[in-house]
Amino acid sequence: MTNDVEGPPCILCVAITGSVPTKADNPAVPITVEEQIESTHAAFEAGASIAHCHVRADDGAPSSDPERFARLGEGISAHCPGMIVQFSTGGRSGAGAERGGMLPLRPDMASLSVGSNNFPTRVYENPPELITWLASQMRAHEVVPEIEAFDLSHILHAIRLHQAGALYGHLYVQFVMGVRGAMPVDREVFDFYVTLMRTRAPEAQWCAAGIGPGQIIVNEWAIAAGGHTRAGLEDNVRLDRDRLAPSNAALIARAAELCEKYSRPVATPAQARSILGLRAA
Repeated sequence: MTNDVEGPPCILCVAITGSVPTKADNPAVPITVEEQIESTHAAFEAGASIAHCHVRADDGAPSSDPERFARLGEGISAHCPGMIVQFSTGGRSGAGAERGGMLPLRPDMASLSVGSNNFPTRVYENPPELITWLASQMRAHEVVPEIEAFDLSHILHAIRLHQAGALYGHLYVQFVMGVRGAMPVDREVFDFYVTLMRTRAPEAQWCAAGIGPGQIIVNEWAIAAGGHTRAGLEDNVRLDRDRLAPSNAALIARAAELCEKYSRPVATPAQARSILGLRAA
C-alpha cells in the first residue's frame, strides 16, 4: 500500500559491472570502459545517483588498473552531471596495496570491506593491516568509504572504526545479503541490522544490496525501512527466472518503482551528496 506522507529521499546506487558477471551470463553486462559509461548514463537517467565501479582488462578479467578507473570516472562525470563516483577496492581485482591504487584519483567514494568472510569458492580476505591502509589512503585523499558489510561483525567494526576517527567523512554502511557462504537474504537479520544502525550509529546512513533473486527483495525491504538501496548487473543479471535484465537501467527503474510505492522520492545527485556529506560536484 502506498503511504500518503512522503518519506525521505532514497539514494539508488547502480553496481554496473562487478568482477564476476560476463557477457555469457548476460550480453548487457558492460565490460569496456565505453560500455560502462553508456550503461551508467542510462541508469543515471533512470534514477541512480551513485555509480559503483569496477574495471576489467581487455580479456574481461577483473582489474585494478588506475588508468582504466580514471577513464571511467572522467566519462561518468562528463555524461552524468553530479553523479557520485564510487570505485571498488574489492579483492577479486587485485591483492594488497594494488586494491587501493586508484584512490589517489580522488573519487567521491570507494568501497571498503572491514572484515573477511567466505565467498562461494574462496575466502574474501581483508586482513587488519590492509583495512587500516585502505582507510588511511581514503582519509589522505578525502574519499568517503562505503562499508560493504557481509556479516554482523563488519557493521560493528565499522562503527568502532568511525568512532575512533579512522574513517573519512560520514559513516555509510551497506548490508550485502545473499552471497553464498556469507549472510543470506533473511528478514529477521535485516531488521536486526536496521535496529543496530539506529541504536549504535544514529547519525549514519545505511544501504542494502541483495544478490541474485534476492536483489528485488532487499530493494523493497530497504526502501520500506527508510534506507537506501543498490541494484545492477554486478549483483543480479535477471529480471526473473525466465528473463535476463536488458540493462542496468532496467534494474534501477524497478527500484525506482518501489520508491514510488513507498512514497520515497528518488534522491537527485545533489540530494544524495547532501545526505552523505560529500563535496559538491
